[in-house]
Amino acid sequence: MKGTLAEEFLNLPNALTLLRIAAIPLVMLFIWRGEPEDCVIAGWIYSAATITDFFDGWLARKRGLVTVMGKFLDPLADKLIVMAMLVMLVPLHRVPAWLVVVILAREITITGLRAVASIEGLVIDAGGDGKMKTALQMMGVLCLVIHYPYPVNFYGVYEAQVDFNLAGLWVLLGSMVFSLTSAVSYFRAFFAALDAKRRHAAENAS
Repeated sequence: MKGTLAEEFLNLPNALTLLRIAAIPLVMLFIWRGEPEDCVIAGWIYSAATITDFFDGWLARKRGLVTVMGKFLDPLADKLIVMAMLVMLVPLHRVPAWLVVVILAREITITGLRAVASIEGLVIDAGGDGKMKTALQMMGVLCLVIHYPYPVNFYGVYEAQVDFNLAGLWVLLGSMVFSLTSAVSYFRAFFAALDAKRRHAAENAS
């Protein structure tokens, strides 16, 4: 379904994506205030924002509202909300700067690779590792946003005190494994597709 740029912005899936982006400064404000109750509120807002990541894509496909603007905004919103939170959390000493640098470097590298692939007319889809990386990053950031230790009831079996900041760091470190494997997969897919394109062009030229 195509329409004007304004209509694309106003359709429901893209509106949800824009709300996800608009939630970023609000979450940052509560994180900066830093009190336990503020961090819980920030966690709830962050959770609501990330949940829209599922609904906007589902609605776009179900209602035939997949647009060029949506294809641009959806991955942008995912990266903005994770990266903004991580950068914000470094000066608050909730996450080491080196870890954020590694995560940012990976995202910038893959974004650049996909841009080159697009120029070359190649499509490189996100694999399972890439989707797992994104899910773990969002979960890890949520734990870092909550930050403080809280008692957690595990299915009524037992209750334990969970250090959410420590849990978030471990989840982020786990996401690094999928970041590296998905990055390798992207590069392999890119070079394979580029090689196939050039071989095809050479065959047609001969």
